[in-house]
Amino acid sequence: MWAPIAGRLAERFSLVVPDLRGYGRSSVPKNDPDNRAYSKRQMGRDMAAVMTLLGHERFAVAGHDRGARVAYRMGFDMPERLTKLAVLDIVPVAEVWEAMDAAEAMAIYHWPFLAQPHPLPETLIGADPAYYLRHTLASWAGSRSLNAFAPEALAEYAEHFSKPEHVHGACNDYRAGATIDWRLDREDRKAGRKIAVPMLALWGAGGIPGKGENPLEIWRRWADEVSGGPIEAGHFLVEEAPDATLAAMLAFFG
Repeated sequence: MWAPIAGRLAERFSLVVPDLRGYGRSSVPKNDPDNRAYSKRQMGRDMAAVMTLLGHERFAVAGHDRGARVAYRMGFDMPERLTKLAVLDIVPVAEVWEAMDAAEAMAIYHWPFLAQPHPLPETLIGADPAYYLRHTLASWAGSRSLNAFAPEALAEYAEHFSKPEHVHGACNDYRAGATIDWRLDREDRKAGRKIAVPMLALWGAGGIPGKGENPLEIWRRWADEVSGGPIEAGHFLVEEAPDATLAAMLAFFG
């Protein structure tokens, strides 16, 4: 997904671009009853371990959607490792669940669907994973089509999402979102903890976060220093509006 801007970012920065556990080319560890293995806390520890192995004790982090949820959890759990933090097209997990009404549930039905106990969503998706993937991507894009995606990207996604273990990994990610991730957000909020790392929040003007309360105002309840704004796109900022997204990221990380 970062391919449209990664080359230009690499002119300024060293990039490390991993797949999260359960996705793409990464492994699919066994889950546990509390979904800790797929919590954003554990995924953040994965990312920190990768950076330590590569010799980077402090670094900036940017993430989109699920990766952004890992990124902001790192902002809570390991602020000493981060220099700056960017999140693309999300608001905190707790905000999503607690604001969910009928309209929101229809728009993001996949949150409760994918979080259902194994093997219900895996079995239903497994009937035609390529259809589910393509339908989902198109439904979140501003054009309601797959036009923003490079053919090689779609082929890569389809290759991995056609494997039952990766469908299971994605479902485990959402199971964690409905349980431990939500709980960790509530614990931080109750304790009065806020993200202290300088933060950029970008969202698609036509995406789901852009249709409710101003995401910047939401993030200011969770972080001390937040800047950002909307990008003319649907959910997929990097693919749909690469130039505008790159400009905002360069200005922030520069």
